[in-house]
Amino acid sequence: MTSNSVNTLVQPLGEMPPEAIVFGRTEGMQAVRDRLNKLAGANVPVLIQGESGTGKDIIARMIHAASPWRTGPWVKVNCPAIPGTLLESELFGYEKGAFTGAYGVKPGRVEMAHRGTLFLDEISELDMSLQSKLLQLLQDGQFCRIGAQEDKKVEVRVVCATNRKLEQEIENGTFRSDLFYRINVVNLHLPPLRERAEDIPQLADYFLEYHNRKYNCRAKPLSAELMTTLRKYHWPGNIRELENLIKRYVILGNEEVISADLAPRSNDFFNTEIPVDGQISLKKLTRQAVRELERKVILKVLQNHHWNRKRAARALSISYRALLYKIRDAGLPSNRSPKPSQTPAEKEIAAD
Repeated sequence: MTSNSVNTLVQPLGEMPPEAIVFGRTEGMQAVRDRLNKLAGANVPVLIQGESGTGKDIIARMIHAASPWRTGPWVKVNCPAIPGTLLESELFGYEKGAFTGAYGVKPGRVEMAHRGTLFLDEISELDMSLQSKLLQLLQDGQFCRIGAQEDKKVEVRVVCATNRKLEQEIENGTFRSDLFYRINVVNLHLPPLRERAEDIPQLADYFLEYHNRKYNCRAKPLSAELMTTLRKYHWPGNIRELENLIKRYVILGNEEVISADLAPRSNDFFNTEIPVDGQISLKKLTRQAVRELERKVILKVLQNHHWNRKRAARALSISYRALLYKIRDAGLPSNRSPKPSQTPAEKEIAAD
């Protein structure tokens, strides 16, 4: 591997929001800030937990930027994005001739993070075999390239993140308890945006200014009425969803692209039509509502597990065969995420 290709994996921290924007005013985030300030200087593993879109990546970068190793490399590994068969070689590297196609020596990302920070995003996606190698790294700072005869030693700060409850993964047999206790020396829990309603106006104003500058637009400040709607919304996509809505508003310049996107979701938990006149079959309506809710839950779990049906079945506490039946019964795709139709705003954003 050439030095240039190695450097592409050692990523710059990039632009980060001001601390006042990241932590806001709510009690939960102030507690995160206090704990981050205390742990940044200690070379101990950190586990960041929170729903998707709550800002775990930003917090991990802030830990690195505030640490004594800030001048060292920042290496991020998005565990779900790399197929399991390749993840071991990406993490730990390999020697020449280790397997077919290994024509040279390749250092892994663990090695690249020497005297810096290794950020493992969505740590729960690691296979059990890789979990044992990571455990060795955390225990004694050593690892072994694929095909090597001797261990190598590195000094690296490990920060992990996950949107799942690892305790449940341990019970399901998909995550090692000894690794959990190694990575969970210090835990940071990021509250969902719905628990940070007080911070929404400040976040919205920041994203408005940021994307106005980025896209060279002049979108006006949001109206008080729309801001009230934003504060009442339940935010399943958290801060990432808020930013995407503001980005769409900046590009299209119309508040309706936000309000129209939020309005249908407020009542989507129960959309069954109930006739005003005539007979109502409570049993039938209940069965329809449960069926629709079950479909949404299965779809969400499949998406969270990147359409790995075995993992999804374990998460739902049902058999693999039962999940396959329910997928067919609900009319869901059997092996991949459906591609939702894009709105005009989304097409314009994607084309940017």
